[in-house]
Amino acid sequence: MSGDFTPLVDDGPWGGVPLGGMGSGSIGRTHRGDFARWHLDVGRHRFETVAADQFSVYVARGGASSAHVLSTIRPQTLRSWNWDLPPDCGTYHGLFPYAWFEYDWSELPVRLSQRQFSPVIPGNYRESSYPVGVFEWEIENPSPDPVTVGLMFSWLNDIGRDRQQDRRGGHSNVSVRKDGLTGILLQGPSDVPDAPWNGSFAIMAGEQPGVELTTCDRFLAENGASADEASVWADFAADGKLDNVVDGRPSRPGEAIGAAIAATVELAPGETKRVAFTLVWDLPVVEFGSGTCWYKRYTRFFGRGGDNAWAIGAEALAKRDEWSAAIDAWQTPILGDATRPDWYKSALINELYYLVDGGTVWTDGEPFNMEDPARRGALLPAPGDAAEDERTAVAGDSSSLGHFAVLECYDYDCYNTLDVNFYASWALLMLWPELELSVERDFAATVDIDDPEIVQTGWHDTMAPWKVRGAMPHDLGGPKGDPFLRPNIYHWRDINIWKDLNSKFVLQVWRDVLLVPAPLFARETWPAVVQAMDYLGRFDRDGDGLPEHDGQPDQTYDAWNMLGPSAYSGALWLAALRATIRLGEIVGDTEAVARFSKIHELGSAAFEEKLWTGRCYRYDASGQESSESVMADQLAGQWYADATGLGDLVAPERVLTSLRTVFDANVLGFGGGDMGAVNGTNPDGSIDESSDQSAESWIGTTYALAAFMIGRGLVEEGWRTAHGAFAVTYGRGLWFRTPEAYLEDGRYRAAMYLRPLAIWAIEHTLRQQATRER
Repeated sequence: MSGDFTPLVDDGPWGGVPLGGMGSGSIGRTHRGDFARWHLDVGRHRFETVAADQFSVYVARGGASSAHVLSTIRPQTLRSWNWDLPPDCGTYHGLFPYAWFEYDWSELPVRLSQRQFSPVIPGNYRESSYPVGVFEWEIENPSPDPVTVGLMFSWLNDIGRDRQQDRRGGHSNVSVRKDGLTGILLQGPSDVPDAPWNGSFAIMAGEQPGVELTTCDRFLAENGASADEASVWADFAADGKLDNVVDGRPSRPGEAIGAAIAATVELAPGETKRVAFTLVWDLPVVEFGSGTCWYKRYTRFFGRGGDNAWAIGAEALAKRDEWSAAIDAWQTPILGDATRPDWYKSALINELYYLVDGGTVWTDGEPFNMEDPARRGALLPAPGDAAEDERTAVAGDSSSLGHFAVLECYDYDCYNTLDVNFYASWALLMLWPELELSVERDFAATVDIDDPEIVQTGWHDTMAPWKVRGAMPHDLGGPKGDPFLRPNIYHWRDINIWKDLNSKFVLQVWRDVLLVPAPLFARETWPAVVQAMDYLGRFDRDGDGLPEHDGQPDQTYDAWNMLGPSAYSGALWLAALRATIRLGEIVGDTEAVARFSKIHELGSAAFEEKLWTGRCYRYDASGQESSESVMADQLAGQWYADATGLGDLVAPERVLTSLRTVFDANVLGFGGGDMGAVNGTNPDGSIDESSDQSAESWIGTTYALAAFMIGRGLVEEGWRTAHGAFAVTYGRGLWFRTPEAYLEDGRYRAAMYLRPLAIWAIEHTLRQQATRER
């Protein structure tokens, strides 16, 4: 989707590795040490530092002591706390789902480091959904003197979506010590237990020899220099411990109450100790604008009552070493491969942040409405059989995994945007393949939907049906609508005439059948595949085997007009025809195979005749403004054909000629050759500025182009192309908010975007090549 270059969601360069599982809601902790990005109300974005949500340290040596909040922010609340940590006090590292804080500050007579993570583990369909973050601290005393060190973890009880709920009163905190665990359970208002925003938090630590755990279950957290907030800080700053305050009073209307847990250790000279905390949020319901509610995936294992934060935290503290070993097991082969550039390894792994931070939904069970008689309280099944669930996934039946969806971005809040996910879904395919099948199954179910409601589009305010039978939807819905039940929340353009969606659906089905592998999926989706291809084929108005565009932005470049046949949609169509033929052969539909083979033969000839220029393929055959533009993404269909064994759609020498033309014009000719690929250039080498999007570089399509180049043997060119996208993302402060697009002058739009996950297409190409070489 297009827009101007005033980012709607722009948190600044404070991004960090998010905490949480896929679909659990997420919490973003920045490299400043504060918790600030809030995606707990799934599908909705909030960036706000909460001063009370902090780690703090106390140190005492030789009769001198001090206490410091371990964040470089300077808030206007909790002013009695010591906010003196300087910005240059250490180093932050991120390698999703890990993040490390290494503190290097002369005020601390100890070496202090923290590793945080959530159990987002490829191939794991249970723990990867957990709403939990683990914080592992290592404290080393390098001095010749004994030291006392206290670590305090404080948290605000702000359960609720906004100030109306989280300051309504009735929030309560309870100190708990049981089963070798100590912590605070933070609970929402008891008078509205069925409110979809209600639930519980927990901050916890495990008891261990040499570590003293103390708590405070209540302090006023946002009232300036109140006696409460001053007393809890004074308590901790006195000796690195808390006085085990047990208050228990619920909050009054307008009050913000916090709680804290402290771990205190004595360190001999040269001694090192480790302490672990965990943060859990049990907010079991996702509610959308339609009023439809779904339970989150993790509730399958812990129940749906919203009172299971303690149980989740207990499992986290018991299994954190196991989870860490599983994360290391999948990361180590990538990190240890000397043939992959280090910058690539970092970007490859860190772009996965969006699978957690992208407003992700992962459902369990059937939808419901809080106004229905069968409300949440009556729907509390026993926790699911995790082993059976894993066996089901491995066996290739993803139907028990519920619905899974990620936003295109928060500016354009559409779930599983089909034209974008075509690029991004390589990550899901390679790491959680059963979830990828679940997404395609959801799309297959939409093909036959006819939704006749008339809506106004953004194309000259024209009117169009919500969705026509046979047209693939742009998306599976959005947070303001009814995801999974009413697809296509996007009305910026009339998707019923788009020329890429149907082809992309078919290509993803074929890819998943081949690469998961999932041979039974071919038969399951075959009717939808045929219906989608027949619908798109109707736009071949002159019988040459190629659909024609309608002189408007009717594909993923939705601000860049196309008229007549185009290289982009034409190549996708030819690849989809090949995929349909292969699928037809699998299911044994000889009539369909013969019919689509004939169309493919006609379309291939027309593609060459109408679009080949001698150096690349034309943007379109209209003879209009962008017709001769060199489009970076012109042979996306051939890229998918290469990746999925469909063979050459055009002569191999023309593929190489086109890729070299794109590299020279769109990569080397843009931003000094290290900003990725600009979408369009004119024949004279200048940037095509005929539309907003022709002048942009898209990070996701740049990564896809790089994968295509590497796969075709243009290895140096491919790595240079990909490095440009990396350089912009990580060299200009866009980490963990990777945008869709930027201009040569550095302006960008659509931060936190789905398409950059296309970097995993490069990884697929590398593994594909390694397999061929064996």
